[in-house]
Amino acid sequence: MSKSIVMRGGVVAGCLLLALLALAPTFVPDRLPAWWKKAFDPIHLGLDLQGGMHLVLGVEAEKAVESRVDSLVGQLEAELQSRELVVRRVERIGESQLKIVAYEEDTVRQIDEWLSANYPDLEPQAGETVDGAVAKSYRLSSRTVETIKSNAVRQAVETLRNRVDQFGLSEPVLQRQGEDRILVQLPGVKDPKRAVALLGKTARLEFKLVAEQVDPMEAARGMLPPGTQLLYERQLNRRSGAVAQTPIVVYDQTVLTGDLIADAQVRIDPRFNEPYISLDFNALGAKSFDRITGANVGRRMAIVLDDTVYSAPVIRERISGGSAQITGSFSEQEAADLAIALRAGSLPAPVKVLEDRTVGPSLGMDSIKQGMTSVIIGGLLVVLAMALYYNVSGLVANLALVLNMVFLLALLSLFKATLTLPGIAGIVLTLGMAVDANVLIYERIREELRNGMSVRAAIDAGYSKAFLTIIDANITTFIAALVLFQFGTGPVKGFAVTLSIGIASSLFTAVFVSRLVFDLVLERFQVKRLRI
Repeated sequence: MSKSIVMRGGVVAGCLLLALLALAPTFVPDRLPAWWKKAFDPIHLGLDLQGGMHLVLGVEAEKAVESRVDSLVGQLEAELQSRELVVRRVERIGESQLKIVAYEEDTVRQIDEWLSANYPDLEPQAGETVDGAVAKSYRLSSRTVETIKSNAVRQAVETLRNRVDQFGLSEPVLQRQGEDRILVQLPGVKDPKRAVALLGKTARLEFKLVAEQVDPMEAARGMLPPGTQLLYERQLNRRSGAVAQTPIVVYDQTVLTGDLIADAQVRIDPRFNEPYISLDFNALGAKSFDRITGANVGRRMAIVLDDTVYSAPVIRERISGGSAQITGSFSEQEAADLAIALRAGSLPAPVKVLEDRTVGPSLGMDSIKQGMTSVIIGGLLVVLAMALYYNVSGLVANLALVLNMVFLLALLSLFKATLTLPGIAGIVLTLGMAVDANVLIYERIREELRNGMSVRAAIDAGYSKAFLTIIDANITTFIAALVLFQFGTGPVKGFAVTLSIGIASSLFTAVFVSRLVFDLVLERFQVKRLRI
């Protein structure tokens, strides 16, 4: 036996062994040791095959614009103070406007010139006189507003993806739909209610100063001074499980946000055996927290999460070091989910569930059975047609077809691709396309045999002359599959993945493996006549 045949046989045997190792966790997971399962993942099934959740979320992007203006208000107050430009107040008006109220017209003029040079996105509006003071409004440009909204949706997708990854879900689908919607598919989710709660949690952490001079009960009856807002402090009775809400009035202005958090972890208070969340700020957050606590010693600071106050401690002293705690009424599960949300980052804007569908596993099993039936029927028809039309040589093509299916499934496992119902359709299509290369080769061999060539010469000529045609046909199909994968949505991508992998696998089996079988037969036997 020639050295070339031995080497090619070794390649095929090695590929087959690797394929069987990769497929074992899918078909016989209970009989394998732990190291085997760790080395090779089973084939991941999509939402339509194993069940799960289908969500469409709407992003309230206008809230991101309001947050941007709020942060500008705090930033401008600090910078104006450092420049010794005395103003009465800086406040947000509506969604994208802010107003600066100063005591003198000359101050407003200086502020106007400074903002024009340093904040070109703020467009000046008409000035006015308010209670003897001079006020000037500024609006974010329409281009800036659109950019903020677009970035909010894009950031929301990434934030949700981080949360899903930490939640432990495998092969999720998260992608943008339209201007302000996000499609989320969670295959195999075990706790739908918790998943919806975690994904929908804005996790916007804010630190606000408490308006001590305002009576919360009067504010609850509608007597709320300008520049303040009424929130409720959450208090959990651990014995009864009842949740009470106490009114508390805070200033509108947010002095610090959770965007500056570097890490969030759940800790247990050894004194009361209760969970709390330990926060670590980044460098900028630590500096801001130090400045804010130093300037407000003796005042209460409310820790607000998604418009709910979890605690409002008194600032006893300047807090340096960049660490803080959120204590309050948490269960262990609530604290764990909140820490996940804070680590993954707060959503730039609230999201709401517009569509919520759950696919049961029984429906997924029906899809798998129907898909497998279609694969088996399609495969048997192809095998029968090749055996009847090409006689013994058709058996070689059928062997290549079986190996093609094994390699295709193994590549799905090795690439950690997700098998979906459209993906099964791609497999069925691959079965038909897989023998196309053999048909081209066999017809070329037939032609050479009719021209009087020997069996070996005819086989050599058939493979060499059909090779370029086979490559050309498969490359064009592969390019189309890549385009579908790049620009298609979830189901289309599933089809494109199996089609792409199937093309690579069928090329290997139809050209390399089938040629090896012919060479082995010709090496061992004196073949005078080829039944083809």
